[in-house]
Amino acid sequence: MKRKEAQPIGLLVQQYLRNEGLESPLNEQRLLNAWPEILGSSIASYTSNLYIRNQVLFVHVSSSVLRQDLMMSREKLILQLNQKAGATVINDIIFH
Repeated sequence: MKRKEAQPIGLLVQQYLRNEGLESPLNEQRLLNAWPEILGSSIASYTSNLYIRNQVLFVHVSSSVLRQDLMMSREKLILQLNQKAGATVINDIIFH
């Protein structure tokens, strides 16, 4: 019996998740979990019903003033959230 070259466990887990189709849902959940951390808990308390569909994050915002502020900083939020998730998970955010 011949042994193969050793590989780091992190690489093997990543390959397994990719092969099983679990990598994208895991990255999406990381991004959603990062939302309160990126925005801060007080601002995040005005948001709800976060979900991702077709690389777009949908967020319900209960304050129209906050919605305007978030829309103006959309690009920065996308960059920060993707960095926190460790992958390009979203390309856009829609605040409603």
